[in-house]
Amino acid sequence: MRSALRLLAACAVSIAAILALHPVPAGAEGSSRMAPSFGVRTLDGKMFRMSENRGRPVVLDFWATWCKPCRASMPHLARIQERYGGDGLVVIGLSVDQEGPDAVRRFAERLQIRFRIAMADEKLLDQYGPIRQIPTTFFINRRGVVVRRTVGYLDAETLDAYVKELF
Repeated sequence: MRSALRLLAACAVSIAAILALHPVPAGAEGSSRMAPSFGVRTLDGKMFRMSENRGRPVVLDFWATWCKPCRASMPHLARIQERYGGDGLVVIGLSVDQEGPDAVRRFAERLQIRFRIAMADEKLLDQYGPIRQIPTTFFINRRGVVVRRTVGYLDAETLDAYVKELF
């Protein structure tokens, strides 16, 4: 019995590792879900409420200043905000940095990030989690449905293709 339980646990760990390396769209196999509602104060002092963005496609990116793939994604996220913002797209970066908003603000200013940034708290991480790796990016359509969740770096072409799916 113990060996069967060990085998089952090993299979579960293997499946989790495969899913982390090969993200599955959130809507696969009819399992799409509504994006959890939340509100955060952005680094520029404004409130961002998910509920107020219903009707607009949203890209939600959980990241950190110390994360190399996250930093590499920042220019791509800025470009899609610039390219599709006129069509209603909202990009928001949710930092998981422990150093606080001042350090994140300095980082964003240095990189000249032009999309909304806020700090993610434990409650928000739980609502969208489990988030075990960053960057973790959610693509949410105009109806508020999470249509894709990815883990890891997204190159510009892939990010653009995923955004186009939201329209």
